Amino acid sequence: MIDFGFAGMRTIRLIGAMDCSVRLISLLLLLGLTAACSDSATDGGEPEDGSVDVRAPAGTEWVTPGDDGRLVYATDPRGNRVPDFSHAGYGGGGVALPEVPTVIALMPTEGDQTGRLQEAIDAIAAREPRYDGFRGALELGPGTFEVAGTVRITTGGIVLRGSGQGEDGTVIFASGDERRTVIEVTGEGNRREVSGTRRKIVDAYVPVGERSFQVEEGHTFAPGDTVIVHRPGTGDWISAIGMDRIPPRADGRPVNQWRAERYGIDYDRVVESVDGDRITLDAPLFNAIDERFGGGYVYTYTFPGRIRYAGIEDVRGVSDFSGEPEDDDEDHAWVFIDLEKVEHAWIRNVTSRHFGFGLARALRYSKWVTIQDSICLDPVSEVRGGRRYPVYLSGQFALVQRCYANFSRHDFGLNSQTHGPNVFLDCFGEESFADTGPHHRWATGALFDNVRVPNHGIRIQNRLNLGSGHGWAGANMVVWNSEAGDITLQNPPTAQNWGIGNIGPKRDGYGPGEDAYWQSHGERVRPESLYLQQLRERLGEEAMANIAPPDDLPIAERLDLSRLWGI
Repeated sequence: MIDFGFAGMRTIRLIGAMDCSVRLISLLLLLGLTAACSDSATDGGEPEDGSVDVRAPAGTEWVTPGDDGRLVYATDPRGNRVPDFSHAGYGGGGVALPEVPTVIALMPTEGDQTGRLQEAIDAIAAREPRYDGFRGALELGPGTFEVAGTVRITTGGIVLRGSGQGEDGTVIFASGDERRTVIEVTGEGNRREVSGTRRKIVDAYVPVGERSFQVEEGHTFAPGDTVIVHRPGTGDWISAIGMDRIPPRADGRPVNQWRAERYGIDYDRVVESVDGDRITLDAPLFNAIDERFGGGYVYTYTFPGRIRYAGIEDVRGVSDFSGEPEDDDEDHAWVFIDLEKVEHAWIRNVTSRHFGFGLARALRYSKWVTIQDSICLDPVSEVRGGRRYPVYLSGQFALVQRCYANFSRHDFGLNSQTHGPNVFLDCFGEESFADTGPHHRWATGALFDNVRVPNHGIRIQNRLNLGSGHGWAGANMVVWNSEAGDITLQNPPTAQNWGIGNIGPKRDGYGPGEDAYWQSHGERVRPESLYLQQLRERLGEEAMANIAPPDDLPIAERLDLSRLWGI
């Protein structure tokens, strides 16, 4: 490791052997980033000419309980604040997962069961949905069901239920040497903008955490409309955050500078109310809308192919593999469950073992998803990029709670340009090979709430030239009452991150960047959970009960999930 300290910027870390010429090139290019990553002014509501940010004073108490017990939020000079994450999860947060009646039950038989399971799912898909949108559950009895292919749920209202996630429950054995996803829940088609509905946001600046703003006149928005709030990517913004000047890698592998047209942000929202030209959304924005960088737009969309209501529960998936686990075989099942183009879906009480990638992915067009009380054990693969991501999010409004992973690389992670709210609550990773956090390229709006990764770090940072140019991995995120082997939090230009109540030594970021906002580092804060308190304040105690664990253990005890589940 080589550390360079420069006035006006954070420590620059270059890792690995480099010849003198590459060191010089990297050093010069990193120096060029200081204009984007240097400390900014801390007074005034608008940036001075030539600056990017106006920062809050050091020592700001960002979230504190008020006299009435409700949370009080501080803001920076432009109005940015810790946002409300409580809309994440099935039903928009605080909604109990349904208990769907069984309509077909199967017991295991010998041989490949892929066709048999698919036939049963297709039979349920042919049924008319009930009043609540569900068609029924396929229930699998105890024992082993061999699946040599992929089972697909492509119609809403279907639940695949086993008889338990333990070894004596329902085991789906993924046989064969094909890399694949074993269970896919997916709709079809693409999201389509409704022609003529796009309107510009006229506010000069809409801060992080806001959900109300004014649009240009002549709009037709109405309560209940599904809309996209679009913040375009612009060359000025890419330059402001320094991602058009990523230095070369020491090993000579390619690095891609960020291109503006690939970095638009789309927040999937519902219009809650309309007052003239001012609209209010169902959930806040997790990236500022700034006229200096192209402003923003709102438009209505349709997505008829996205399905609604689906669940996978009470099953155990085990992947076949060749040799011993330490042989790192990669020719076998890769992911147990994928959720894509589906809303109001869940995975609960599910265990995966020996898969190369992980337990579950909530992909780009998933929305309002809950993954809870689930375990990812003993992955079999090489320990390098694109492998061992137990629970990986790419969509919006996902809640991952009370989940456990071991021997993985990025235990609880987010894909590039994954935009919130997304929440990891009461999650625990052991024997981790890499950090927890956003993986690359400007994901926004994630909360890591009571997350524990004692063997590695929680990091929201400038990853600079890691990968093919990962750059700023995450923005406008919160790490709350969490514990890790080390914690790295940096503030990107034009954005911020918060660390509140965390335990673990601070670690410098890989790339240049100013320190994030820290509050009560080394000592936990009240309330114990930001997500749960925000949910309580928005929807009341019933919502809390709806998502509580069956035994209703306190959060501090639930952190030790290995003890809780006896694994």
